[in-house]
Parts: sequence; structure tokens; C-alpha cells
Amino acid sequence: MSEIETRELRENILNGLNIALHRLIQEKKKSNSELAISNRGKVVKIRATEL
Repeated sequence: MSEIETRELRENILNGLNIALHRLIQEKKKSNSELAISNRGKVVKIRATEL
């Protein structure tokens, strides 16, 4: 793979992850659920409505 192809692939992967995260947050907001995230090595639960 060339450098340009690698860069494009990386951008596509990051865009896909960003879309998936937004969809997850929207789904959690609809069901009034919590998200478990890592904050400085500790697992923290946050209500999706707080994001």
C-alpha cells in the first residue's frame, strides 16, 4: 500500500468509528441507558443523556 492509500484507509476507519459512536450514543439516549467508559484507567458509568 502506498502512503496515500494508507492515509485514506485510516481516515475511512476513523470516520466509521465516529459514526458508530454517535449511533451508539443516540440509541442509549432513546432507551435512557448508561454507557461504560474508561477514565484514567477506571471504568465509569455515565447516563447517555449527560453527553
